[in-house]
Amino acid sequence: MSHPENDAHYKGLTVNKGIAQPPTVSPYLSTLHRARRKTYSVDEYVDEILQGNITLLSQAVTLVESSRPEHQEIAQQIIEKCLPHSGKSIRIGFTGVPGAGKSTSIDAFGMYLVKEGNKLAVLAIDPSSERSRGSILGDKTRMERLSMEHNAFIRPSPTAGSLGGVARKTRETIILCEAAGFEYIFVETVGVGQSETAVHSMVDFFLLIQLAGTGDELQGIKRGIMEMADGIVINKADGDNIEKAKLAQSHFKNALHLFPVPDSGWTPEVLTYSGYYGLGIAEVWDMIHRYIDFVKASGYFDQKRSEQSKYRMYETINEHLRNDFYQNPEIEELMPKLEQDLVAHRKSSYIAATEALEKYYRNRNQ
Repeated sequence: MSHPENDAHYKGLTVNKGIAQPPTVSPYLSTLHRARRKTYSVDEYVDEILQGNITLLSQAVTLVESSRPEHQEIAQQIIEKCLPHSGKSIRIGFTGVPGAGKSTSIDAFGMYLVKEGNKLAVLAIDPSSERSRGSILGDKTRMERLSMEHNAFIRPSPTAGSLGGVARKTRETIILCEAAGFEYIFVETVGVGQSETAVHSMVDFFLLIQLAGTGDELQGIKRGIMEMADGIVINKADGDNIEKAKLAQSHFKNALHLFPVPDSGWTPEVLTYSGYYGLGIAEVWDMIHRYIDFVKASGYFDQKRSEQSKYRMYETINEHLRNDFYQNPEIEELMPKLEQDLVAHRKSSYIAATEALEKYYRNRNQ
């Protein structure tokens, strides 16, 4: 654009051209679109995992967690090839009431292991919203020190509304982590409830974390959780809370005497510690290692892992049957009608279920 002010008749007056406006679309956008993630073969995944490549391990875990059939096919091939290189770690499950300090404790216990020169993988089962199906997946933010360690791998997994599904994926992730050379595997549950049974079926040592000074220490703890625990630890045993922690310790010891002796033959111990201040961590690890030595010497360690493998097989069969039933097109069409019959009191729940199953079996037999 020309400006009359720049004419020679107007000495001393000039108008600058101004600055050219940048484009509204990033010039690098086309480059970004072209830069796709490199695809790897199954053998390349396996080779890199066996060499301890965390990036490829993370990508393989993503394939395991994916619901896409093509991803599942690749994931299962990777798992099959990694299976002979797995099984050499110590798997520890962590559970406790919400607010008991599970993540803080895992951070403290994990740092103790890493400083001893061990490699640690933390698999945290994170609850998904029933409304949005989303998860926060904020475990790395709660494990500040451990997330910075080179020999620590933290992987949260959303339940996505299916605890059985995430349990299967967590078991398969354990295989990949063991093949990558991780000597200890931590599995954190979503809290006291249904998830404990799933986690108990995939670990060697099950640790129950409790709090003191919350009233009746035994209130709200299910008998089944107590019976599953191989060890109980009272967290936040520091400052003015030490005496309360010792009192809670005596309560739990007395309660354990009322339970039958576990199949392992091991009598669960009750210890106090402080995850925040790192007090009593070494004593808790001594207990865990005593338990592992005890069950390995008695043969229970291998027996339990064999039982867990059988459990995984049956769980996988149940999951496949369930998915096959609900993904059947005719069943999908029938279920809303049956729900309407239930609401209108035209059919009982038993009759409706029987009708759905009969239709499913007729379709399968055709």
